[in-house]
Amino acid sequence: MKWTEGIDKLGLGLYFLLCIFAIANIYSVDQKLGEKQFVFFCISLVVGLVIFVGRSKFFENMAGIIYIGGVLLLIGLFPFGKEILGQKNWYKFGSFTMQPVEFAKIGTALMLANYVSGPDFNLKNRKSLLTALAIIGIPAVVVLAIPDVGSMLVFIAFFIALYREGLSGFLFGLGFIFAAVFLISLAIPPVYVAAAVVLIAGVLIAMNYHRMSWDVITISGIAGSILLLCGLAFGSPYILEKLPKHQRERIEVLYKGEKAFRDTSGYNLLYSKTAIGSGGIWGKGYREGSVTQGKFVPEQQTDYIFCAVGEEWGFVGSALLVLCYMVYIGRIYYLAEKQKSTFNRVFGYCFASILLMHFSINLGMVMGLFPTVGIPLPYFSYGGSSLLAFSMMTFIFFKLNYSDKNSLV
Repeated sequence: MKWTEGIDKLGLGLYFLLCIFAIANIYSVDQKLGEKQFVFFCISLVVGLVIFVGRSKFFENMAGIIYIGGVLLLIGLFPFGKEILGQKNWYKFGSFTMQPVEFAKIGTALMLANYVSGPDFNLKNRKSLLTALAIIGIPAVVVLAIPDVGSMLVFIAFFIALYREGLSGFLFGLGFIFAAVFLISLAIPPVYVAAAVVLIAGVLIAMNYHRMSWDVITISGIAGSILLLCGLAFGSPYILEKLPKHQRERIEVLYKGEKAFRDTSGYNLLYSKTAIGSGGIWGKGYREGSVTQGKFVPEQQTDYIFCAVGEEWGFVGSALLVLCYMVYIGRIYYLAEKQKSTFNRVFGYCFASILLMHFSINLGMVMGLFPTVGIPLPYFSYGGSSLLAFSMMTFIFFKLNYSDKNSLV
């Protein structure tokens, strides 16, 4: 058997393509940062090689220690973290910085996969469900307390993996409804939203009346959900008012437009849209973008790197990049589903879902479809922590996939 059998060449090829194209675009924004990103990429490859030649069972056996280490790194930010751009979510070592939340996601994915693959796991059992939720919830709560709302939202990705393992879709639907009620109540009078909630709930109950078991738990759950949604409708404006100014403005930009906040929270979005729109069909050419070269978008090399792609490579280049991401994420889901090991499958779903959340939120953010929350584009945004963490997840999964394909079981 050749040693190359079991290596997913399509997945690794797309990984290299995304990383190299990213370095080129970061180099266009800032030459020195592009060179540093190349160094980070080389380091990531060395770490990836070490992962690939190691034992695949290492990650399953050490999942608990890696998870605890990730949580402790997050907690350590409170006394030792360095505040950058208003968020205390970095460690600083001389000229180097490290964002532990990126590595905490790896630990959470490994721990969740380890627990779900255990012999006693059963999502229909309340203890199993609560334990799985605690594995996700503990680091998510710490991240929210930092506060890093954007990274906290990424933890929703782990629920996609649980859904594959049998988690009821009701929780997803309920979460979507709560988010929709909150956002809609900021645009129209809350009393109308609350009335709509009661009306829709009444219609749904009437339609499913004979198919539902009307015990105390069901009635309490329905009544509690309706009351919570109505309370959220009336409380949404108050919640928005109590948010920090920059977070409040980022949400208000969705309703009032970026021009209303052009000197504050809408500035990045205004020039991001300008850059993407000015690229046209084919783009202005590599290192020829006036917005990119003029440094009009702050932090363009990180969260807003996609607008450099839009300006210099145009609609065609942007569409090809989006297609690459879609094929790559779909490939990870496909390979995860093919795994014989439950641990491998759950980790693969966690990995693909983290990529999906980052990709969706980041692109929505730079195009004004989602509030600015500071989420990097996987492999593409400048930053050693992000690239190394995503590369580690990449090589861990492809190592697990390699071992699975060469397993005799």
